[in-house]
Amino acid sequence: MVRRRLGTSLYAGFLFTVLGLVAWASGQPFVFPSLGPSAFILAFDRRGERTRTYRIVGSHLIGGIVGLVAYTLLANGVAITTTPAAFSPDGLRLAASGVCSIVLTSWGMIATNTNHAPACATTLIVSLGLLSSTLQVAIIVASVVVLVEVHSVVLALFERVIGE
Repeated sequence: MVRRRLGTSLYAGFLFTVLGLVAWASGQPFVFPSLGPSAFILAFDRRGERTRTYRIVGSHLIGGIVGLVAYTLLANGVAITTTPAAFSPDGLRLAASGVCSIVLTSWGMIATNTNHAPACATTLIVSLGLLSSTLQVAIIVASVVVLVEVHSVVLALFERVIGE
């Protein structure tokens, strides 16, 4: 039990370290909150159904696109970096953008069998104005691809070492 806890924790940290180094070297947001739960799922359930590439990448792609559309249509130019005043129009716009993005992201994940809960955080990150440019959404998706590919490479190397 202790070995699994330690292994999961260190492996999730390793996966996140790779992205941290990419973010540091590029000066781009390759690290964002919803990536942590995705790294944990990969580390905890290394070969399970929840770790399928199409599921993780697809869900974050849906969340990013839906969040960007919701933000652009409903809250463009506003960001939830401070608490909006009670009953403010900007607060209403952000709330509407967030609600819309959650509803459509959930629907999209179910419709495409890409259910991955951390993508709901991704859609909120985008729809609430935190990472809401087309470039930032592309970086979000690229980060997820890097995360999943690093995981795949590590698993392949592990199987090769153990298999020999």
